[in-house]
Parts: sequence; structure tokens; C-alpha cells
Amino acid sequence: MMTFVIGLAILLIGGALYGRVCEKAFRPDDRETPAVRLNDGIDFVPMKKWKNSLIQLLNIAGTGPILGPIQGILFGPIAFLTIPVGCVIGGALHDYMCGMISVRNDGAQMPSLIRKYLGKYTYPVYNIFVCLTMLLVGTVFIYTPGDIFITQILKADNGAANPVVWIVYGAIFTYYIIATLFPIDKIIGRIYPIFGAMLVLSAVGVFAGFLIKGYPLDEIWVTGVSGLHPEGLHFMPVFFVTVACGIVSGFHSTQATLISRTMRSEKEGRMTFYNMMIAEGFIAMIWAAAAMGVMKLGFAGAETSPTDVVGIVAGNLLGKVGGVIALIGIIVLPITSGDTALRSLRLIISEALKIDQSKKRNRLAVSVVIFTVVAVILVFAKLNAGGFNVLWRYFAWANQTIAVFAFAMITVYMMRHKQPFIMSLVPGMFYMFVISSFILNAVIGFNLPWTASYIIAGILTVCYAGALIRYGIFGKKDARR
Repeated sequence: MMTFVIGLAILLIGGALYGRVCEKAFRPDDRETPAVRLNDGIDFVPMKKWKNSLIQLLNIAGTGPILGPIQGILFGPIAFLTIPVGCVIGGALHDYMCGMISVRNDGAQMPSLIRKYLGKYTYPVYNIFVCLTMLLVGTVFIYTPGDIFITQILKADNGAANPVVWIVYGAIFTYYIIATLFPIDKIIGRIYPIFGAMLVLSAVGVFAGFLIKGYPLDEIWVTGVSGLHPEGLHFMPVFFVTVACGIVSGFHSTQATLISRTMRSEKEGRMTFYNMMIAEGFIAMIWAAAAMGVMKLGFAGAETSPTDVVGIVAGNLLGKVGGVIALIGIIVLPITSGDTALRSLRLIISEALKIDQSKKRNRLAVSVVIFTVVAVILVFAKLNAGGFNVLWRYFAWANQTIAVFAFAMITVYMMRHKQPFIMSLVPGMFYMFVISSFILNAVIGFNLPWTASYIIAGILTVCYAGALIRYGIFGKKDARR
């Protein structure tokens, strides 16, 4: 338990201190925000800080900070330290800077920020990449909450032959369509407080439950730090791809830029962006500990699916009624990420193609294309053996790849505005090594031996840093804001 307690202290105390460092580096002021200056009643809508913060948390907290840590804890108690450290100096900084840079650029979405700070040649590559990732996010966050609801709440088979599966998927799909089309304050702004209450109840309930029951947790000084995974997977880089949303997630940058259009003051940024990522790290820590506990007690094993572990934890800790409440909160998490992922995709596409989103027919036209593609991917993943596994692997790696682009954008911005760019350059280099070594070794990638993968990834990481520093110094300067 002590390793877990130390990790919590790093997360909460470190987050409080480093959040102030990030805020001081960016220097928010009293200038008029895009939500006020560009209010259009659709996407640019001033909302209260507590509501923006809650929406941001629900947007970013999908199944990643639950299913990811459940799989990540198989690497041992090292997860209790790497999750909080990475969250404090990587993930929370990433979310805060992306959101605040967007505020300073009229609420521009990530592709526009990439074009402005990384150049016109990087822009089309990133734009295509992020659109594909948003489609995968939307699909995954229909699939996973649907299956958890079917297997854990309805206690039914989640095979494609069961018509209930398609009814549940269809219900989530319909909600996504509504949330994507309507003004942000009419749907998302009104129902998220209810979802937020469910999220808080489930997280607090699980946390209190495993503390009261005294779940046994391993200590890092007893187990060591390597060679613990039952399948022999390498901690570096597999752990950091597996536990993406609890540490660093590129998907979060698209959600932070979405909320940048509803903030009333720049000074709300630390609470809205930085602190909400710390809250997600807390959720990840809770589920990592709970998963280790049920495995140590023999209720689950390494072969137990993450979704089954969710049900075991909820039922064992909270009983039937409490367990159902917790499961509903868990189901809510991915749904409240998937809807805004597709909303962000609509904004990204319309911004790139200069399609006016104040007109209903334009929003509908873009949305029809998006949801048609999502439906095709969803059906493929469900009807094909191993289809979802392929979908998840590409989604997880693509998610971290987008974060590398975001860290690069932040680094160039900070260099040009005389800010301590080392804060973003270091985590960007780390994740460049992670995504490079992972895809070089992975079967879904180049399938190279680990030694070769590490060497090539190291070279690519050095090139990444060198190119960023050179571009930051000699590249085209932006108008200071």
C-alpha cells in the first residue's frame, strides 16, 4: 500500500505545485477570450468555470484511465509511480498548454495550431492523422461502453448475433449524433452535470471500497521494476502505450481546444485543463490499485478481460446496488469522450474546408459523412474475429503519436514566446521514443527486434529534438499574442 500512497502524494502535491509552474510560464491575463469575443451561440459560448472543468474531465476520461491501468498494472507496482509522475509533468502540462494556446489563437483547433507553429508541410500530415484518430476514438467509445453495458449490466452475450448488441450500439450512436449537431450548451452543457455526479460516485466508491476492505497491494521494493508482466512484454514502451489516457493522451489536445471556445477567462485554465488531467490520473490510480487487489485475492487473473475485471471490482467492493452505480459511471466515461471526439472532428473538418458551422444544413452534411464512416468501422470491428483488437492497437498508438505532434507545437510556441520550452521538449522526446520503438517492434508495425527498435527510436528522438529547436529558432515567426 505504501507505494500506492507515495504515488498519490506525487500526483496531488506534485500536481498542485507544477500546475502553478505551468501557469506562471504561460502567464494568463485579463484579455477577452474567444468565447466572449466570438460568441456565436453554437461552439463559442461562455460557460461557468465549474461546468467547463466538468465537461473537460468527462471529455478526456474515456475507458483509457480504467481499462488502460487494469492492463498496465500487470507490469507491477511501478505503475503507481509512473502514472502520477507522467501525469504531472507530461499529461497535465500537455492539456493545459494546448488549451491555453488555443485560447490565445481565437479558439483554433489543433490542425490550425499545428499549421501555424509547425508549418504548412506538417499540417496536412497531422490533419489526416488526427481525423482518422478521431474516427477511431468515436468507434472505440461506442464499442467499449456498449459491451460493458451488455455484459455487466444486462448480463447478456455481446456477440454480433445478439440483436441487443446492435440496439445498445444504436442508442449510443443516436446520442452522439445529437451531441455533435446541437449547440454545446444545449446538450453537453446540460446533461454533463448528471454524468459528472455518476463519475464522482463511482470513483469515490471504488477508492473508499478498496481502502476499507484493505486490498493487498504489492510494493515496488519487494517486486522490483522489471520482468513482471505475465506475457513478458517490455515495460518500455508497451506500458506507456497501454496506459495512455492516465498519463499522456494526444486525444486530450482536441478536447482542450474545444473547451477553449467556452472559457470566460484565461485564469480559469489551470483548473479547467491542468487540474482535470490530475483528476483523470487519480481515476487511473484507483483502478490500477483495485485491479491489483482483485488479482492478489484471486478474484481475477492475468487472463481475465479488462471489462470483466471492471465488473468484478464494482461488485466486490460496492455490492449489487453500488456496483451498478459504479458501472454506470464507467459506461458514462467513454460515452462522454466519444461524443465530443466526433464534435471535435466536425469542427476540424469544417475548419480545414472552411465550412460555416453556424448553418444547420452544413453541420448536418459534415456529420452525415463522419457517422457513415464510424458505422462502417464499428460493423467491421464487431463482425470480424480480432477486428476490435486491431482497432484498439492502432487507436492506442495513434493517440500517443498525436501527443508527440502536440508537444512539438507547444515547444515551438514556448520558444518563440520566451517561455521555458524544456518543459514540453523533454516529454515530447520521451514519447517520440515510445511511439517509435513501439511501432518498429510491433507486429502491426515493422516487427523489428527490440535492440534495433531501440537504436532507431533513439536516433529518431534526437532528430526530433534537433529539428524542433532549429525550427523554433529559424522558422517563420508568428504574430505575438
